[in-house]
Amino acid sequence: MKPEPTEPEPLQAGVAQELNPVDIGSNQPEPCGVGVKEQAVPANSALKEEGTCSPPPPDDDYAAITTPSPTTQAEDANSIKKLSIELPNDSAPVPATGRKDSVWSLGEGQAPEDVDKVIDNPPLSTLLIEKPQSGTVPVGGDITFVAKVEAKDLLRKPTIKWFKGKWMDLASKTGKHLQLKESFDRLTKVHTFEMHIIKAKDNYAGNYRCEVNYKDKFDSCSFDLEIKEAETGSHSLDIRSAFKRREHKQQDDAPEVDVWEILKKARPDQYEKIAFTYGITDLRGLLKRMKKIPKEEKKSEAFAKKLDSAYQVDKGGKIRLVVELADPTVELKWYKNGQEIRPTPNQRKYIFEHKGTQRIMVINNCNGNDDAAYSVVAGEEKCATELFVKELPIKIVKGIEPVKTTVNERIELECEVSEEGAKVKWMKNGVEVPTGVRSRYRVKCEGTKHYLVIDDASRDDTGTYSVMASGGTSEAHVQVDLKPLKVHQDLQDMTVVLGQPIKLNCEIYPGNVPGRWYRNGQLIQPSDRINIIHKNRVHRLEIETSSLHDAGDYTFVPEGYSQSLSAKVHIIDPPRVHLESLNFPDNTVTVVAGNKLRLEVPISGEPAPRVVWMKGERVILDSGHRVRAETYGDQTSLTIEVTEREDTGNYKIVLQNEAGEDTASIRIKVVDIPDPPEAPLVPVVGGDWCSMTWEPPKYDGASPILGYFVERKKKQSSRWMRLNFDLIKETLFEPKKMIEGVPYEVRVFAVNAIGVSKPSEPSKAFTPLAVTSEPTMLVVDDVTDNTVTVKWRPPETIGAAGLDGYLVEYCVEGSNDWVISNKELTDKTKYTITGLSPGCKILVRVKAINAAGASAPRTLQHAILVKEVVEPPKIRVPRHLKQTYTRKVGEAVNLVVPFLGKPRPKVTWLKEGQPIEPSHVNIRNTDCDSIIFIRKAERSHSGKYEMTVQVENHVDTAIIDIQIVDLPGPPKSVIIEDVWGENVALVWTPPKDNGNAPITGYTIQKADKKTMEWFTCIEHYHRTCVTITELVVGNEYFFRIFSENMCGLSELATQTKNSALIVKEGLQMKTPEYNDHDFKEPPKFTQPLINTFAVAGYNATLNCSVRANPKPKVIWMKNKMIIFDDPRYRMFSNQGVCTLEIRKPSPYDGGMYTCKAINDLGEAQVDCKLEVKGGFTFCELMKRGVPLHLIEKYMNETKTVEQEK
Repeated sequence: MKPEPTEPEPLQAGVAQELNPVDIGSNQPEPCGVGVKEQAVPANSALKEEGTCSPPPPDDDYAAITTPSPTTQAEDANSIKKLSIELPNDSAPVPATGRKDSVWSLGEGQAPEDVDKVIDNPPLSTLLIEKPQSGTVPVGGDITFVAKVEAKDLLRKPTIKWFKGKWMDLASKTGKHLQLKESFDRLTKVHTFEMHIIKAKDNYAGNYRCEVNYKDKFDSCSFDLEIKEAETGSHSLDIRSAFKRREHKQQDDAPEVDVWEILKKARPDQYEKIAFTYGITDLRGLLKRMKKIPKEEKKSEAFAKKLDSAYQVDKGGKIRLVVELADPTVELKWYKNGQEIRPTPNQRKYIFEHKGTQRIMVINNCNGNDDAAYSVVAGEEKCATELFVKELPIKIVKGIEPVKTTVNERIELECEVSEEGAKVKWMKNGVEVPTGVRSRYRVKCEGTKHYLVIDDASRDDTGTYSVMASGGTSEAHVQVDLKPLKVHQDLQDMTVVLGQPIKLNCEIYPGNVPGRWYRNGQLIQPSDRINIIHKNRVHRLEIETSSLHDAGDYTFVPEGYSQSLSAKVHIIDPPRVHLESLNFPDNTVTVVAGNKLRLEVPISGEPAPRVVWMKGERVILDSGHRVRAETYGDQTSLTIEVTEREDTGNYKIVLQNEAGEDTASIRIKVVDIPDPPEAPLVPVVGGDWCSMTWEPPKYDGASPILGYFVERKKKQSSRWMRLNFDLIKETLFEPKKMIEGVPYEVRVFAVNAIGVSKPSEPSKAFTPLAVTSEPTMLVVDDVTDNTVTVKWRPPETIGAAGLDGYLVEYCVEGSNDWVISNKELTDKTKYTITGLSPGCKILVRVKAINAAGASAPRTLQHAILVKEVVEPPKIRVPRHLKQTYTRKVGEAVNLVVPFLGKPRPKVTWLKEGQPIEPSHVNIRNTDCDSIIFIRKAERSHSGKYEMTVQVENHVDTAIIDIQIVDLPGPPKSVIIEDVWGENVALVWTPPKDNGNAPITGYTIQKADKKTMEWFTCIEHYHRTCVTITELVVGNEYFFRIFSENMCGLSELATQTKNSALIVKEGLQMKTPEYNDHDFKEPPKFTQPLINTFAVAGYNATLNCSVRANPKPKVIWMKNKMIIFDDPRYRMFSNQGVCTLEIRKPSPYDGGMYTCKAINDLGEAQVDCKLEVKGGFTFCELMKRGVPLHLIEKYMNETKTVEQEK
């Protein structure tokens, strides 16, 4: 029994309703036991390690800031609670110096096992130039703490953190009671950080810390905040003090609590909760001390002495298990491996004895089953132990002996051990021998003798056998040899027809020797087709159905013998062509013309047959270029490099070998795109549609025609447009949406399963034409006793077919017999039907006729009564003739004056009351209007013309005023009235002839006497005197003036007789005369054209330079033909350099090019030859818009050049 450890002094802590937490520093000594007591200390006593704390306030905005407030002298009316820590083995109190902070919040502290770890702090450096200072503030007051960092050497803003106590970061506590601010002064380069505490409370007091970080620099500062209670006056009632006195009184009555006992009995996960409840702030320190307190063993109440932890006994011996009870009356139970041990009267295995307070269980004759875990239960307590049974070693008295025998004999190995029933282990070559039901080895035991029996020995049984017991081993060598081999029947060579069975057999002695069969050195395994039989001395190999792979050398090797038996098997097979494996319907192979055909046909035959391919009577050789036959291995192939239509036909395969002959036929069908259909016919043509038909192609490409594609194009275009995207099954089609009046051509493509044929020849050009719409606004214009005049307007839609004329028809009312009035078409929109009977009623209709036919008729809605009606005359003067009609001299006058009246009125014209002479004025009268026509107006034609229209006694008149105007004459005279300085005053008289129109203004021009080039000074001037200013001093001027009326300026101008010299006073200079040089010259090429080679498809330029004055006209020619408005050529001329650019030339653009320059003095030209390398196809030339005759010429020239090469 170990001495029980001395119990540590209990920890006592008196806790009132509000317990003030105290931080126990980690630098205190580590005691074996710690006592915490509550003491009452006067307010004026010195405090070494105490501090008051208030519980967490209910305020949400500052709930986490609950550090203790330091005790001040002002709190003289209150006693202060103190938590002291007493060490049982140390009389000195635990020092608490150096600690300014005390917080109740635990936060995320370290685990107890991590308390001893050293915490690495960043190195300190000086960053703060102004540190926050400790301060005092009354309850409800505001206070600000300021920290400043100089930023001269800092590239960015430093990071600052504010803490309360050890680890409480205040950045997450900002709200209405706490605010953090920062600012930067660019002049002083100082960062200012401020912490504002607003409306402070009691629990805000405590120690605070400010930390500044910048990269690898670090600085910190601690400061305190003290909260004072507000003083309400000496005579006022101090409610807080009264409450605190009452509070302390209540705390004095509270019972003391042993915190250490609570922590020792609690689970580790409850430590934090207990520390929070009892105000323990330094939980890590407490846990560190608890680890060093020795654990006390709990004294058992039921057992005075328990079982030992383990017991050992020899096999066959006995063991006593003894326990001593503290209370002899307690019921006791024994257990073995959890099962209760009950005493039985007839069994002496377990014996239970009682001696005073001792309880004994005796186990007799111990064996392996007694090796177990035992336990004893007394009341609610339990103790356990473990029993180990030690066995005595088994010795081998007689070892096994070596054995030498032959296969199939019986082997028996014998040994003898020192004890009956002992277990031994048999080994072969160090590996335990299997002794299961299906094993070849049998093990038996007779008393102390043990046997290993092998009934049917084999060579594999040779080896070193050993027997192992717990007290020793014995080993011996066993040698199994083969019996001599005798062959009674050897294998025989044989020839077998393919498909027949193969039977090989032999007879050897000894008969129980197994063997293996080999074919060409490969082991033969039995299968569904191959059967291997061993019966006594006979070994047989049977193959139900032979195959070519079964031919070869067969060998039988008896197991364990070096001797073997061999035979050859030869398989023969008649030749055969296996067309069925190709899966060709009717043995027909279809191939598209132009593709490569390789037809591989499987063949068989042993030996390999000779293969011959034939088409008709022609043998296909293996040396052919386009068509050849090849044979290799078990297949023969026919290869056609490029199939053609002529390759269609039956092909014969002939196989021959010594076993027979076989033939087969294969039909090869070469399919191709169909031939193009014949040119389509267009029997019917509409306005924007037509109907076309065609015949199927003569050759369908050996594949049914699936349908047709139709294309159309404008006759003058080379661009074909597909009209259908779904195949047309029939041989007729109606193209639509064509442009009326445009010639079109159509063509057809035939389509089969292989592809699309070439296009058919284009149809004959046709032009979609449509009849016009019906004439419009058909009305009756005039009716007489035997005629009816109708008029109408042209159709709204005429179309591309134009309008050939109109057909007028009429019929008598009540009948349907329409009579054609005009045998020939009329192109006018008015027609008179003659030869009618007076008094009859007729209906009239008009049709528009063009190349497409007659339009729908326009019919009068009501019948017309053939009877003349008298209508008084009325002249309808046009609006522009109601005013004076003005025309210039020489212009034509053509006036149409309509009038009404029936029957036809009589029209007369008078000028100034006199009849009009027909030689001067032409007058033409019709039934509805009168036309006055003057081919070339003169001023004498001016005047008032009177028109009179008379029907019987009814008369109507109208007057038309015609004014013929002409250019005015020049002013009568122009006089230079005065000259002064740079000014000249002119005066003139109006012209004698104003051109039968008022003068609207004058135009004044001046000319220098040296050049006599006239320049306009003033236009549209209305007065007859003017002053010309800003004249050049030293020049001598002439002036002229034009008259102007509504027709324009006068043809002549009146010039001043004298000139006006603008001189400077006191200075007069005579200007010398010079003769101008004549720079005119005929064209002359200074740089000729050079023969050029161009590449087809890339732009080419021809350059030359010419000199001429005046500027010449440049003409480019190709093969003596002028190049004019061709978009493929661009011509430039700049400063005498002439350039011809040919865009993407083709060989067609090659030839002789000429540049010709012409002006008034002559002409000149230069030539060069252009050769274009690289050709174009027919389609490319068509896309470029080259005419067909030039394409044909170009293609012929290309062929000629190639033949010459």
